Amino acid sequence: MQFWGFIAGVFCLVVWLALLVARGGFWNVGNFFAPRLPAATIHDLVAVIIPARDESEVIATAVRSLLNQSVADRIHIFVVDDQSTDQTAEVAGETAAKMGRSDAVTVIPGSQLLPGWTGKLWAVEQGIRRAEKLNPSFLLLTDADIRHAPGNVATLVAIAEAGNYDLASFMVKLHCRSFAERFLIPPFVFFFFLLYPPNWIRDSQRKTAGAAGGCMLVRPAALKRAGCLQSIRGEIIDDCALARAVKGSGGKVWLGATADTSSERVYGSLGEIEHMIARTAFNQLQHSVLLLLGAMIGLSLTYLVPIALVLTPNHRLAALGVLSWGLMALTYWPMVRFYRLHPLWSLMLPFAAGFFMLATVHSAFRFWCGHGGQWKGRSQDGRVATEVSGR
Repeated sequence: MQFWGFIAGVFCLVVWLALLVARGGFWNVGNFFAPRLPAATIHDLVAVIIPARDESEVIATAVRSLLNQSVADRIHIFVVDDQSTDQTAEVAGETAAKMGRSDAVTVIPGSQLLPGWTGKLWAVEQGIRRAEKLNPSFLLLTDADIRHAPGNVATLVAIAEAGNYDLASFMVKLHCRSFAERFLIPPFVFFFFLLYPPNWIRDSQRKTAGAAGGCMLVRPAALKRAGCLQSIRGEIIDDCALARAVKGSGGKVWLGATADTSSERVYGSLGEIEHMIARTAFNQLQHSVLLLLGAMIGLSLTYLVPIALVLTPNHRLAALGVLSWGLMALTYWPMVRFYRLHPLWSLMLPFAAGFFMLATVHSAFRFWCGHGGQWKGRSQDGRVATEVSGR
């Protein structure tokens, strides 16, 4: 038993050393902020597409922040009301009217969801079709819960122009105030960058592609070259699917982080975050039982074994566990600091990983029951994709 414990301990140590030095520096979030560039001079239009379904609580903040951009005179906002049951459309229109900018905001009543499309992508598609009439130079695809810093759009345009990028996106700062959010939101972003290292995404020689769907700037020409949204219409993880399509068609992709633009979506409980994770986790594993088993084994060895070793009475095994856990905390520390949490939160990553494992298993069961990808009253990832009641 001690022999296998030693092997497991060495394995964990090697894994964390490799992640620290050979995974594109994914953990160093401070390196992913926007570079200092001259302010972009935007002569053409930037069309902003906001798909919104039952977002009356946050849509006003998103619209207001976009109308307060430093390049607001070159922005037109298209809010696609995806058959909301609340006052989303009214709130969006009233917000623009109160700011005297009704001319800059178009609210589009979304049509019935077409077969084969996810709800969000169908809403975005409708917005793009209207935006094309204005011949914009860029499309900004953003979520209804995003509060954009005044210079956010100009910064993204400057990045795209300076590096000739076809798609540039920010991982915005997610809401992180409740215990559940402090426990799980920083790990969520950490795991995202682990899967999609920004330095690899920016490298045209690598196939790795990813984007953060809350805030994506894309050139219309690149979108058409990638097959438009039609080519990814059924994807649940639509942001990364779009990035793959753009990069796969010869485009350049940039992914970064920002502390200034943030999400206003609040996750007040562990259950709400679990629902968010379970919506896409099994889809990320391509609905494969073998990949699910492999992920559970890999995550257990990487995150949970160090804790088990620390608790053993064998001092050598415990030392291996402490070293692995220490490297884990060191790797996680920049994300903890980014969210301005107490340093002790850096020790909580293995426990958060255990929670994510349970959510992933739950995601698989939801898929098998025909309720995969459930969001805003729709199950969009499963053997059936139908409207469901109760949300």
